[in-house]
Amino acid sequence: MIDISLQQDQFEVVPALVQPTMVEVLKSRVKAEMALDVALPQVHTLPIDQMLQARLASFDPEMEDAEADNAFYIADLGEVYRQHLRWKALLPRIEPFFAMKCNPDPMVMRLLASLGAGFDCASKNEIQSVLNMGVDPSRIIYANPCKQNSFVKYAYTNQVRMMTFDNAEELHKIKRFHPEAQLVLRILTDDSKSLCKLGLKFGAPLDTTGFLLATAQELGLDVIGVSFHVGSGCFDANAFGEAVIRARRVFDQAKEYGYEFNFLDVGGGFPSAHVTEGITFEKVAAILGPTVDALFGPEIRVIAEPGRYYVGSAFTLATQVIARRTIVRDLAEAFSAEQSQSPSHMYYINDGMYGSFNCIMFDHQVCEPKVLVKDNAFTYKQAVAEPHGYASVWGPTCDSIDCISPKSSLPLMETGDWLYFENMGAYTITAASQFNGFRKSEILYTTSEQEVSLHF
Repeated sequence: MIDISLQQDQFEVVPALVQPTMVEVLKSRVKAEMALDVALPQVHTLPIDQMLQARLASFDPEMEDAEADNAFYIADLGEVYRQHLRWKALLPRIEPFFAMKCNPDPMVMRLLASLGAGFDCASKNEIQSVLNMGVDPSRIIYANPCKQNSFVKYAYTNQVRMMTFDNAEELHKIKRFHPEAQLVLRILTDDSKSLCKLGLKFGAPLDTTGFLLATAQELGLDVIGVSFHVGSGCFDANAFGEAVIRARRVFDQAKEYGYEFNFLDVGGGFPSAHVTEGITFEKVAAILGPTVDALFGPEIRVIAEPGRYYVGSAFTLATQVIARRTIVRDLAEAFSAEQSQSPSHMYYINDGMYGSFNCIMFDHQVCEPKVLVKDNAFTYKQAVAEPHGYASVWGPTCDSIDCISPKSSLPLMETGDWLYFENMGAYTITAASQFNGFRKSEILYTTSEQEVSLHF
């Protein structure tokens, strides 16, 4: 007999919009409390270099454990904590709602939840992960303008009210499945100066916002404000100020349709702590903060959706050289000026494009390998006093696309040596797969700020 109980939703014509009963609410709370009681990984208080040394010292090359010397992360939760303090100091008015798509690490999430941050979610599973930590639904914005019907119903059942839209069809969907939603109109901004141009997919052009507001009014929906996103990896601080000006226009326009907006979401695109040249967080804050204050009174609630800002510099990845291939050339080639600049070796490491380094393809990151262990000598943050040559670095899979660096300056490495990569916290773990049977890299936690220990 086929059980069709799990298929009933797809045949549903009229949604049953029933407020959660007390039993359902209690069940949800018990589930959240049980989630909080799950044993957490240990958070050490050692510096990153000592964490790396301790982990490497635990490896026994004579052991038969095939998983013993896998790649691993060191996550410094103290860096996440410092970034939060930095945000509150430079943008005190703007509430951070962590974009968990960037790195949904449970320890990062718990720390930010404890610090009072909100969460930017894009799916049912993301919302559920936040609710399971005991976070109040009011601290969640469902910031996906195009949502699955069942996910909208889930948000309704779990009292997650804030959500974005950018088209009329979405308004009709929300009217049907979540008529009590607090809607945020996502507008199109100039994201031409960003690495990831989200405007290709989302955002209502300003010449359509009047129609959308009229449609929302006809449907009796509650539109509370405006959101925008200047694009991920934005490299022009002025883009934030220009987007705020566009949002102000829509705020004024909304009054013509009977709306008095009280909410502004300035999106993401904020640089991480390791960015010290070009567009820095300080430069963004110096433009964004004053522009918001000049155009919006204190009665307007303002949030943002930082992702890489919090985690980009908090994760360091250690990888082992599992194989080396020497590129053989004839004598004439070897001494030519052109070929002297070409890679002479190919190094294969035990994490790659299908794992942590998917950020190269999806997030346009450049990952620079550095020597961690060579000839049993620990060289973290140290210059290796040996001749360097050019080499390419590859991941472990059987796919030729799995190239991490086509050309890097490195000393001659041997199988069993280690390389490390800094600033690996953003858009790495979150999209890692287990293609070809290679597992995702383990995460070890430490904190360089003692206060973090109080939050676990």
